[in-house]
Amino acid sequence: MSVSGFGVHTAMWAMEWDRAAAEFAIPEAVKHKIDFLEITMLDPEGVDAEHTRKLLEAHEVECVCSLGLPLDKLPTNNPDGALDFLKMAIDKSHAIGAKAMSGVIYGGIGQRTGVAPTQDEIDATARVVQKAAAYAAERGMGYGLEAVNRYENHILNTAEQAVDLCERVGAPNIFVHLDTYHMNIEEKGIANGILKAREHLKYIHLSASDRGTPGGDTIQWDEVFVALAAIGFKGGMAMESFITVPPQVASALSVWRPVAPAREEVLGQGLPFLRNKARQYGLI
Repeated sequence: MSVSGFGVHTAMWAMEWDRAAAEFAIPEAVKHKIDFLEITMLDPEGVDAEHTRKLLEAHEVECVCSLGLPLDKLPTNNPDGALDFLKMAIDKSHAIGAKAMSGVIYGGIGQRTGVAPTQDEIDATARVVQKAAAYAAERGMGYGLEAVNRYENHILNTAEQAVDLCERVGAPNIFVHLDTYHMNIEEKGIANGILKAREHLKYIHLSASDRGTPGGDTIQWDEVFVALAAIGFKGGMAMESFITVPPQVASALSVWRPVAPAREEVLGQGLPFLRNKARQYGLI
């Protein structure tokens, strides 16, 4: 239900996943010998699933899909709307051929109240996630919960919180999705977060400390890969760098300036750097 090997988040080429983006990014995945694409869906309903699926199959590229919920359709303020949106996104992801749907699919990017989440908020989130994960399981798909930093969401910020929600829901297809950018802010050592999530960790974003080029940043990459090796990680490793960011996403992610001079630098330097590290630690 999940992917393995090396992938790249489609923000490298486009944030709006339309026909032009698919025709650009999928051949690029082949060019760079990428095992899978993480297709981010800002507007899942508008995605041409048949077109994307045909291109993925023709180029023999696997995928996962990722997204966050609209802020007016959260489990905490509109549980029925949140579940309907998630079911629609799961159906679209399944039609594309995705092995899993992941991301902030328990809430939204920008979901904050100014205080810690209440027990009622956590309970409401768990109820919707349980139903959505069951719906994904019926379609043979994994359902990933990405812990993100405190400035983007106040429900899940740490590996421990993501593990707690996974274990509370208890669905066989649910998994933890970590991200080195967020962990660099929230964890007391990235390795500690990876070790905490070991039984549930199936997917990780390999993202630079400034969301730019991995290897030219302050992430302790040896710590990341030795921890992944220690838990026998077999899941998907996706490089995530926000090279193309439309205004509505830039605001939510607080990406105000270019994080790298060009995608060619990230793909030409960052991707080989991460692959070499994974090879060094026996992960590929």
